[in-house]
Amino acid sequence: MADGRLKPIAGGVGQAGEATAGLAALPRAAPRMGTVARLLEDERVLGVLLLVPTVVLLALFIAYPFVKGVWLSLTSATVGNPGVFVALGNFAKIWNDTIFQQAAYNTFVYTAIATVGKLVLGMWLALLLNRHFKGKRLVRASMLLPFIIPTVLSTFAWKWMFDPTFSVLNWSLYHLGVIQTRIGWLTDPTLALGSVIIVNVWRGMPFYAITLLAGLQTVNPELHEAAAIDGANAWHRFWRITWPLLLPVTMVVTLFSVIQTFADFQLVYVLTGGGPANSTHLFATYAYQIGIATGLLGEGAAASLAMFPILFFIVVAQLWYIRRVEGA
Repeated sequence: MADGRLKPIAGGVGQAGEATAGLAALPRAAPRMGTVARLLEDERVLGVLLLVPTVVLLALFIAYPFVKGVWLSLTSATVGNPGVFVALGNFAKIWNDTIFQQAAYNTFVYTAIATVGKLVLGMWLALLLNRHFKGKRLVRASMLLPFIIPTVLSTFAWKWMFDPTFSVLNWSLYHLGVIQTRIGWLTDPTLALGSVIIVNVWRGMPFYAITLLAGLQTVNPELHEAAAIDGANAWHRFWRITWPLLLPVTMVVTLFSVIQTFADFQLVYVLTGGGPANSTHLFATYAYQIGIATGLLGEGAAASLAMFPILFFIVVAQLWYIRRVEGA
């Protein structure tokens, strides 16, 4: 119809057909979209909106505490007192602190020995679990128990095992004739640090084992079969085939392990509290003692931030090495 209006249907099949044809010829009105719907249709706006929750969480729980810690480390703040700006005075003070020097030494020793121990035992366990034997799935699941149990709970169990009077270790060694007197696992400064490292290795080893086991599942067994036919023994097959293929996975696992071990707090605090005589303090436990136990928030923040440049360097070096290995 030229004027765009429908004529009334007078009746009859012919007129009804004409009216239907006129309705089909009319242009359909586009559905109206609200303002929110139009904004969500824009991919750039939608992307920004999806990122907002993540940015807010990171800002509240990562950025703000970090910036606040940096500011506190530059002030003489104590509990109930905002303090004044002292620049790098807190860093200079803890640098000359003998306990902080001991904590720094302990942190490096603790991280190095524990990381190597977890890597060696985790690799050995992963190779064993990669074999076919009865009850393999049950054994694999049980390996996760040290990793699943809360750190504080498992550490209390170890604390009882290291107790000089009620220690099951001392009782067993005494009845086996290995020792004649009680051993102060947590009261002797050298043994205390070693005991803490043992517990850390016990707790972290399953993480290595399960991750490396997943990497072993991706190694083609035909490579080992071909090497065995060529006369390679078990060690050569591991060193020439398994280890190079597992190296990227191993580096990533080690990176996470180093970060967690370097900043460890719960295990040491529950087991020894930094004692005896501050012999097992790490960066984190000593920073807690200064900042929270004694109320010197500025010095405590400076002690905790002392590990930041070291961790940053370790992470950058390992990421650079991982990219180099993957690009080779």
